[in-house]
Amino acid sequence: MKAQKIRFIVSIIIAVLIGYGFGVTKVAIDWRNFKPHVEFVNKEPPPSVMHADFAPMWTVMSKIEDNYYDRTAIDPDKMLNGAISGMVASLDDPYTMYLPPVKNTAFKQQLAGKFEGIGAELGLNGKQIIVVAPLDGSPAEKAGILAGDAVLKVNDQPIAGWTLAQTVEKIRGDKGTQVTLSIMHKSGSSPVTVKITRDTIQVKSLVSWTKKVKDIAPINNKAAVFASHKDEKITYIRLSQFGDTANKEWTDIAIKLNQELKMEKSKGIIFDLRNNPGGYLTDATYIASEFIKDGTAVMQEDRNGDRKEFPVSGRGMLTDTPVVVLINGGSASASEIVSGALRDHKRAILVGEKSFGKGTIQEAEDLGSGSGIHITIAKWLTPNGTWVHKKGLEPDFAVKVDTKDPSHDAQLEKAVEELLK
Repeated sequence: MKAQKIRFIVSIIIAVLIGYGFGVTKVAIDWRNFKPHVEFVNKEPPPSVMHADFAPMWTVMSKIEDNYYDRTAIDPDKMLNGAISGMVASLDDPYTMYLPPVKNTAFKQQLAGKFEGIGAELGLNGKQIIVVAPLDGSPAEKAGILAGDAVLKVNDQPIAGWTLAQTVEKIRGDKGTQVTLSIMHKSGSSPVTVKITRDTIQVKSLVSWTKKVKDIAPINNKAAVFASHKDEKITYIRLSQFGDTANKEWTDIAIKLNQELKMEKSKGIIFDLRNNPGGYLTDATYIASEFIKDGTAVMQEDRNGDRKEFPVSGRGMLTDTPVVVLINGGSASASEIVSGALRDHKRAILVGEKSFGKGTIQEAEDLGSGSGIHITIAKWLTPNGTWVHKKGLEPDFAVKVDTKDPSHDAQLEKAVEELLK
């Protein structure tokens, strides 16, 4: 009876694949050592499983066993992984995904701050796969990949119909190998082909400095608006992702900045979250808490519509300093949580471009044998109840990138201007 239950559970997983079309090409299973029993087809499923007629599944299994021409191509692991991926993909939620061992390991490595690939966070805009953000100093950034670029082909293969996970798997690879992408730049009119050599991506989450206005190179510090403030000091913090090391790096830097702000009398902080693709909700709450004295950092709304408030939880070392947050289309998820919290609490203004718009929370769980699953379990909302999903956060001051002069950071310049008022 125990063996029958195991077979039934396997049949539920595989059934979802039928008719969905995920993993059909070269995906089958060798049933020479495992013959499904037809009497289980219409048996009552467990209470936790929706009712379904499994007869078509058994028919397909039988036909594969009897007729498929190349038995060497039948791979049980591929069939199982394809079936599970198909079940998850049927939800039509790009953020709920099944990760086979290789993909699960790659995801964990990225959050740990070290992995091999091109260093670009991918996401979905409708059904189009786009670059959410290239990571600082990555091969993708050096090759000219920009936030908002659409990926059209990988190694000359059109990706229409590919899932996000499939695309990531094809683009990633070992250090020193090369991948060719066909890209449509956000501001372009025709696709461009980009060859990128993969490398080890070492992600440093935080960069910071305090400088006099006259020494901030990317801005026009000779402009009239800065003439009388050239010796004023501005503090800059860049957070590239909310990963495994973000909290420790932040704690170290916050202590240092707290001392510097008192000694050097900086006019305020520019908190740069541009091209920050996000990370853990708990880390977002922790970092938002450094700027907010009390109250709610973020709210979570579950499937029943019940809301849970996450209060600020940090030491609040930067709660008295004026703040400007920089955002753009590559600012997603956790970076939107922080941006929304600081604005709702009137601790910061937002400068730049509209953020990406990812307003859901995923729970990650290891399933054994190296695989894992991410399931969307709730929405998140800003303290004022705003849901940014597919809408993004609109900046208080919209400033576009200066495409004519890449060395000129017009968004940073506007942020400095606002702190000097």
